[in-house]
Amino acid sequence: MLNIVLYEPEIPHNTGAIARTCALTNTRLHLIEPLAFDISDKMVKRAGLDYWPLVDITVYKNYDEFLEKNPSATVYYGTTKTEQLYTDVEYKDEDFIMFGPETRGIPEDILFNDLEHCVKIPMITSIKRSLNLANSANIVAYEALRQLGFPGLK
Repeated sequence: MLNIVLYEPEIPHNTGAIARTCALTNTRLHLIEPLAFDISDKMVKRAGLDYWPLVDITVYKNYDEFLEKNPSATVYYGTTKTEQLYTDVEYKDEDFIMFGPETRGIPEDILFNDLEHCVKIPMITSIKRSLNLANSANIVAYEALRQLGFPGLK
């Protein structure tokens, strides 16, 4: 089973939309606190519609707890601070794909400790903005699922 990790997410409807994708693709969702909202928040629930009971979700107090509870995890980090494309890696069952907060991304100290697992979605560079978090998570998740043969999906 694939794992999507949101590091300190800030926008409730992005988390809700990603939760909905996780429910529909049998993908686990991991949230690393602090969250900028309550996961019972109306905006999160609305974006996830009635899919929340179907989401396999784990919440961690911080990044250290995430690492402690997933010691052998292979984690890919979605970032603009690499040249390796998300399509350049070979995803495996049980891999984790992490995305950072919408306004600042994953901290550099985390990224620079594991550069070979940093991946990016190609975009034009003249605009200093990135794709929406939910869109980015969906793009990379579906590539990983495609590589895995869309397990359990029809």
